[in-house]
Amino acid sequence: MFGKVAADVLGLSDIGSVIYPKDYDKVDADDYLMHEDGEKIYFLIKSKSDEYCFTNKALIHLDGTSATSKKRVLRRYDYVTHKISNVVLETAGTVDLDVELKFHIGSQHYSIDVHKKHLEELKDLYKALIKIAEITHENEVILSYAKQSLELASQTLSRVASTESGLVNQFKELNQASFQWLVDATKQYRIKDFGFVFERYINN
Repeated sequence: MFGKVAADVLGLSDIGSVIYPKDYDKVDADDYLMHEDGEKIYFLIKSKSDEYCFTNKALIHLDGTSATSKKRVLRRYDYVTHKISNVVLETAGTVDLDVELKFHIGSQHYSIDVHKKHLEELKDLYKALIKIAEITHENEVILSYAKQSLELASQTLSRVASTESGLVNQFKELNQASFQWLVDATKQYRIKDFGFVFERYINN
């Protein structure tokens, strides 16, 4: 019953509407955020059957059959493990009621229809997703360079002559240094929180 009332209040149809922060308490997705870890909603699209919640850490998709049904399938795609790519925004034609946002997150393809009155807000989300995709790609390249650099350094050191008695200690030191190098590089170049991107581009 509450789902139907919320849908009526928010004026929803099968075409998605952008929900503004003042109405986040009327949607279900907020219940599934990792509030304890500082997760927050930055953009939310809702239709009668679906909610697409973009947080600083993940896309949360509540997939339902209708506004009056309580049955939901919850899917969560963390940006750090599900790369965003192929972001496309299709604007509406003369007789169209909706615009379409398309993207891949990991191996999953999404095509979200949104009422064309929300085009300006959707442009902001488009920019944010494009930027996240760009940063993720650049960081993957840099991380691969870091790993190649480490491998080259390791190969170079292995050619250095050493006494048998010092070999074990050198191996331990090299292994510890290599491990710490990879940990530090991963922390720096595998971003889990993209709140700074959403705050730059989202204006609702």
